[in-house]
Amino acid sequence: MGLLILWCVRCTLCAEWYRQNYLLYPTFMKKLDYCIDIHAPKEKVWNFLWDDVTYRAWTKVFHEGSYAVSDWNEGSPIHFLTPDGRGMYSTIGKLIPNTFMSFVHHGELIDFKEVPPNEKTESWAGGTENYTLAESNGVTTLTVSHDTVPEFEAYLQAKFPLAMAEIKRLCESEAG
Repeated sequence: MGLLILWCVRCTLCAEWYRQNYLLYPTFMKKLDYCIDIHAPKEKVWNFLWDDVTYRAWTKVFHEGSYAVSDWNEGSPIHFLTPDGRGMYSTIGKLIPNTFMSFVHHGELIDFKEVPPNEKTESWAGGTENYTLAESNGVTTLTVSHDTVPEFEAYLQAKFPLAMAEIKRLCESEAG
């Protein structure tokens, strides 16, 4: 098996894949992890995360009026936007309903348009943002894992705990 892997890394197609996925991936990215227990079933937490009205409620801690535009299917594009048309464009990399959502971030949006890759966005393009839900005895543990670059680390560390608290508040205060 080791010989097969060695040979495979040498072939042109696999060598290019390896280069793009490992050598070009910004190695200076840091993974930030956040976790919170929510007294609600994971289906409810899932719906509160991705329903348009409640998504806007918990993401306002990042920017007032934040919203997302997508068909919410695996492999589909998603635009994370502010009311003035700024934000980030990504792809839904993996989706397991009520359990896991992964976004792969690609670049910046300005005036509602995708900006071609540039030196600024290349530092974080390819980074992921993952949401995992696990339920036990009526308590859902929401874990968020987010790649970031030093430029955004302090901002995310300040804002994500507030967002997680808002998700918890929304889910636990809503009847049923």
